[in-house]
Amino acid sequence: MPYKNISNLPDSVKHALPKHAQEIYAAAFNHAWEEYKNSSKREGQESREEAAHKVAWAAVKKKYTKSGETWKEK
Repeated sequence: MPYKNISNLPDSVKHALPKHAQEIYAAAFNHAWEEYKNSSKREGQESREEAAHKVAWAAVKKKYTKSGETWKEK
C-alpha cells in the first residue's frame, strides 16, 4: 500500500508533520515497502507495513526533531 501522494498518508502523520516531513515520510515508506517485500528481510513477526512505517519515521527523525507537540527541521 504505497502512498501515491502525501494526501493519502495516515491522519496521524498528516496532522503531526509539516509538508516537507510528510514528503520524506512518504518517500521512505514507499522505498521500504518495496525493500521489505520479502519477509526474510524483516525482524521477527513484523509485517511489511510495520517495517515500512518504522523506516519512514526514522527518515523523518534524521531531518526533524519534535519540540513539544511540533516537529521542527533540525
